[in-house]
Amino acid sequence: MRFPLRQKDAERLPGIVATARVDRRTTALAPRLRPGDIAVIDHLDLDRDSAEVLVDRGAVAVVNASPFISGRYANLGPELLARSGVALVDNVGSDIFTKVNDGATIRLHDGELFVKGDPVAAGRALTADDVQALMEEARSGLFNQLQSFTHNTTEFLRREQELLLHGQGAPKTKTLLHGRPAVIVVARYDYREDLKRLKRYIHEQRPVLIGVDGGADALLAAGHRADLVVVGESGLARGGSRPGDGGTISDKALRGGREVVLHTDRAGRVVGSDRLARLGVHPLTFAAESTSEDVAMMLADLSGASMIISVGTHATLDEFLDRHRSGLASTFLTRLRVGTKLVDAKSVPQLYAGRVRVWHLFLILLAGVIALVLAVGATPVGQEWWASMRDSLEALASWIQGLFS
Repeated sequence: MRFPLRQKDAERLPGIVATARVDRRTTALAPRLRPGDIAVIDHLDLDRDSAEVLVDRGAVAVVNASPFISGRYANLGPELLARSGVALVDNVGSDIFTKVNDGATIRLHDGELFVKGDPVAAGRALTADDVQALMEEARSGLFNQLQSFTHNTTEFLRREQELLLHGQGAPKTKTLLHGRPAVIVVARYDYREDLKRLKRYIHEQRPVLIGVDGGADALLAAGHRADLVVVGESGLARGGSRPGDGGTISDKALRGGREVVLHTDRAGRVVGSDRLARLGVHPLTFAAESTSEDVAMMLADLSGASMIISVGTHATLDEFLDRHRSGLASTFLTRLRVGTKLVDAKSVPQLYAGRVRVWHLFLILLAGVIALVLAVGATPVGQEWWASMRDSLEALASWIQGLFS
């Protein structure tokens, strides 16, 4: 008869012993994940957005029923997990979901999973070097992905030509954007660091702040209030969840936005829009087949924003391809439309030196006066002047002392 291992016995065995959090969908799993847990998911080609959620939630290991990197394209999620010290095991198969219950204590060692001392699944344990090698191999197949991207771009342009080419379809907002810079915040790539970089710029220049889905919560966390909130289906998916979990937006951020724009499909529909009605929020609507972050950029551009600063959005080719979605065409064409107005937040500190303040000018003037006085004092005339000034000061001091003697 086989007896289950006691907790102390399990702790003496090699590997990681922790609580398993089990769900096929990473976004559904995230709210239940606690620091020190092992995430068990089924996510082919894990993207960076999902990986950031797993890291933020404190997962010590991620077990994937599917390959982390299939080779179709160089997705960025596994690289982020490996760099953050998270143990990776993939290709364990979908049977894992019938063998491991959510909340069970499991042990992970050399790619093998144990429940109560019994091996229940085995997969491929990936090191940081393994991930790097798989990424290089995936990049070699980039040509096929670019061909597919070209086709999707052509189709998207055909469907959205009125918006992209003629600028028709954007709502008129009460928030004045014409001639003002706009900062668009998406709760994705390095958004916390980007907002820190922009702290001085936002304080001094007072740009229009636009939060996209969970980006509105990111603004609140940084001490700002969104002037405009652009929210779509992904943002409305789960009310009140932690910002960053798949881009969802909290009720507080929805109510706190000065103005809300609802991103719908071309038929004017969006799943979750009833949530706005329950909160008493009356949004403007923007119907487009673009992503919500692209809708925000189009809105700022068509409303006459002088500059658009992006926070947490896609910036490199790897980041564009990481999502591996039809929305890639939307992102590419939107950036062509916006053109030179678009600036990544990481570049702003290099371009913006800050506003010149009155006390800056006073210090410069004071330094100039001191330098002039010292220069004059070094001349014969200046020395006579200093001697005369010294005699006058000594006479004044003697007179004051005489008043109290």
